[in-house]
Amino acid sequence: GGEHQGGCGSGCRRPWGAPPEGIRAGTEGLVATAGCSHSYDRCVARFYLTTPIYYVNDVPHLGHAYTTVNADAIARWHRLCGEEVRLVTGTDEHGRKISEAASMHGVEPQEWVDRTSQRFREAWDLLEVAADRFVRTTEPRHELAVQRFLGAIYDNGFIELGTFEGLYCVACEAYYGHDELDDGNCPVHGRPVELMKEENYFFKLSAFQDRLLQWYESHPNAVAPESRRNEALGFIRGGLQDISITRTSIDWGIRVPWDPAHVFYVWFDALVGYLTGIDFDSGDDEFAPWWAASHHLLGKDIVRFHAVWWPAMCMAAGIDPPQRLFVHGWLLVGGEKMSKTRLNQITPAQLVSELGVDAVRYHLLRDNPLGPDGDFSYEAMTARYNADLANNLGNLLARVAAVVTTKCAGIGPPAHCGAEGGEAPGVLEAAAGQAVRSAGAAWERFAPHEALEAVWGLIHEANATLESAQPWKLDPGDEVDRALGDALEVLRIVAVLAWPAMPATCEEIWRRIGLAGTPADVLVPGGLSWGGYRGGVEVEKGEPLFPRWKP
Repeated sequence: GGEHQGGCGSGCRRPWGAPPEGIRAGTEGLVATAGCSHSYDRCVARFYLTTPIYYVNDVPHLGHAYTTVNADAIARWHRLCGEEVRLVTGTDEHGRKISEAASMHGVEPQEWVDRTSQRFREAWDLLEVAADRFVRTTEPRHELAVQRFLGAIYDNGFIELGTFEGLYCVACEAYYGHDELDDGNCPVHGRPVELMKEENYFFKLSAFQDRLLQWYESHPNAVAPESRRNEALGFIRGGLQDISITRTSIDWGIRVPWDPAHVFYVWFDALVGYLTGIDFDSGDDEFAPWWAASHHLLGKDIVRFHAVWWPAMCMAAGIDPPQRLFVHGWLLVGGEKMSKTRLNQITPAQLVSELGVDAVRYHLLRDNPLGPDGDFSYEAMTARYNADLANNLGNLLARVAAVVTTKCAGIGPPAHCGAEGGEAPGVLEAAAGQAVRSAGAAWERFAPHEALEAVWGLIHEANATLESAQPWKLDPGDEVDRALGDALEVLRIVAVLAWPAMPATCEEIWRRIGLAGTPADVLVPGGLSWGGYRGGVEVEKGEPLFPRWKP
């Protein structure tokens, strides 16, 4: 890392990655300055991460969980780094599709979204997602944020009244051009689009074509991976047209403050949820330090809204675009995107009931890299469970605890630190240092699968070293103590590095090897220096962490 140039002069440092940039001065009242917090004796870097504000037309499926668990794990890593973190998720509850769904079920829209939004909360609670804020677009505070944000765009002259006619997909709540359709159908949902015409207010997106191109040129890492950046640039270079942002044909939405006959179009409503999550509705500048450290995690089907519309909207309101957008592919089932119409949805609860929370979290993070499409397979999940969790991690803890019980009277010996004795680092000491560096760098670049690969490389090395040393065949003494102390130190380090992915499991490992507190109490990377396991504490021989699974 390098010095965090937030303008506070405190010289705080971030362990990995580049510091967040500040926000340019803009319209009065919407000016942000720097991504720092002065609530401590030193300046603490902030990290603000959002999932999409999910549309609540149905129950959450494994595709939603894929995004949310990745976001949670990345946020947990940044907490370990000592940063002040805010993770925001939520539900998008307005629009024609919601109104129609409520009518089909014989209830009012508010009652319907109360039900469906609660399902998302329950799913994230089940998966131990530690979100700091859950934004609902039907909340009064969000209505204030939307009216304030879009009111600023209107006051700045970038919204005007007109008549719109276009091809509309109800499922997407979006318009498409003829050239974007797939044999006349929506390219995402494969269903027919409708021709719609009504009086709307329009956002002057066309006025931002050059500014967006300049922004992309000056912020080459603002959208990742590069293929998605190029996709967004393709949209922009193809020519931007003004877009409809209000409706008069429906009532279920946030009223336009300057013309109450209109409600805001669902996408423009939901995107502002990212600001609601950092108190934009309050009318003060407390949101600014968070916005200076903002990151959006989103799926590839909503690139245009987030990488073209949203940056332009921010510019029009007088604030900078988000600092970074990371776009991932779909989690497919049998090569197809999960959807209610294809009847291929898999809910998180189905898998958790069979394999447990942490096994599901691990599979989502380890087997499906962020970026390209992934393909869910029950068989692959079972194989990963047995290989990585039962045979490797579970076996390492079990054999170490068993041998400590028989050879050391249940008291863990300390790690052997070669540097303290003027020796070259041992095999596990060197491997642990490499794992810490590799995992840290991977978490920073939004690559949880690479971070976990590094951790399991260390687990594999520890198991191989124990097989070579075979302390269970030796008499108690220094050789046994060194082998077991080093293995316990590996377990300590693994418990911290894997905690963002499997918090409950890592906390149980921590407890069993006799350590106080939890892995979350360790500040990385300093707290992962070799030799942290001091020994002299009781090691518990418990039940298998992950019993082998036979479907």
